[in-house]
Amino acid sequence: MSQQRPIRVLLAKCGLDGHDRGVKVVAKGLADKGMEVTYTGLHQSPEQIVERAVKGNVDVIGLSSLSGGYDILFPEVARLVKERGMSNVLIIGGGIILEEDIPFLKEKGISAIFGPGTPIEQIVNYIRQNVKV
Repeated sequence: MSQQRPIRVLLAKCGLDGHDRGVKVVAKGLADKGMEVTYTGLHQSPEQIVERAVKGNVDVIGLSSLSGGYDILFPEVARLVKERGMSNVLIIGGGIILEEDIPFLKEKGISAIFGPGTPIEQIVNYIRQNVKV
C-alpha cells in the first residue's frame, strides 16, 4: 500500500498587514486535517513568499490580506510563481477582499478567494479537489 505525502501549504501575509488571527486559525485547521502547513509570519514581500514556496516545495500558497494592497501583492505573487515555472502550485487568497475585485484576482492567477467565516472544511475540500500529490 502506497502512502501519499501530506499536501504542503504555505500561508503568508503580504505587505504591511499586521492582522494574522484569521490566517493562524486557517493554519491550525488545515494542519488538523493532515496538511503540512508553514506560516511565514507578518510583513512578507511577494519575493520572500515565493522563495519560501520554492524551498518548501509547496503545493499551495495561501495569501491573506485584511488591510488592502491585495490587488497589487496577490497578482505579483502569482506572476513570480509563474516566472519560476511552478505551474503546479495552487494559489488561493483570503481575508477582506472586495467582491468586485475577485474576478480581477482570478484573472491574475488566484484560484479562489475565501472570506471571513468560511468553514475550514470548505477550504480543505477545495484544496484536496485541486491539488494532486
